[in-house]
Amino acid sequence: MKDIIIKNISKNFGEKTVFKNFNLIIPADAITCIMGPSGSGKTTLINIIMGFIQPDEGSIEGIPDKISAVFQEDRLFENYSALSNASVAARDGIKKEDVIKCLSDIGLKGNEKKAVKELSGGMKRRVAIARAILSDYDLLILDEPFGGLDEETKLSVIKYVEKSIRGKTTIFITHNKTEAELFNAKIVQL
Repeated sequence: MKDIIIKNISKNFGEKTVFKNFNLIIPADAITCIMGPSGSGKTTLINIIMGFIQPDEGSIEGIPDKISAVFQEDRLFENYSALSNASVAARDGIKKEDVIKCLSDIGLKGNEKKAVKELSGGMKRRVAIARAILSDYDLLILDEPFGGLDEETKLSVIKYVEKSIRGKTTIFITHNKTEAELFNAKIVQL
C-alpha cells in the first residue's frame, strides 16, 4: 500500500472556495482523522478522494482501487435483513458465520435476520459500519460513522472498529476529538 498524496488541490463551488492549493499526505496502513467545523470541506475532500467530484486544480496520487465507506447516511436496503445488508459487499470467501459474528460483536446479536426497516437508527448505523468493515478494501473512509449511537454503544463500537481496521489505511471524519484519540489517529485540522 502507498501513501495517498494530495498535491495543491483547489476546489470552488461557485463563488465559495473550499480548497486553495491544499496539500496532505495520508499515510498508508494508518488512521488519519480529518477534523474541522461544518462547511470546512471534510466531506468534499473525501468525495474528491473517492472520485465523486473532481478538483478544479491539483492532483492526488496513490488512491487504491478498492475503497469502502461509511457515509453520513446509512444507505442500506431497508427491506433486506441486517445479515443481507452486511453480506452484500462482503469480500470474497467470507463465511456467513463470520458476518454473523461481526454483527454480534458490533452489538446486533439476535437482530441479524430482522429487516433493516425494523431496526432503530443506532442499529442501522452499526449495520452500515459492519458492511464497510466486511468488504474488500485497501482504503476505508468513515464519514462521521458514530452519529446516533449512545455513549456506551459508541465506545464499544469504536473498540471493535479500531481492532478490525488496525493496519489498514483509514480516513476518519469526526467533530469529536475524543473519538479521534480513541483511534490513536493522526489528526488533520481543516
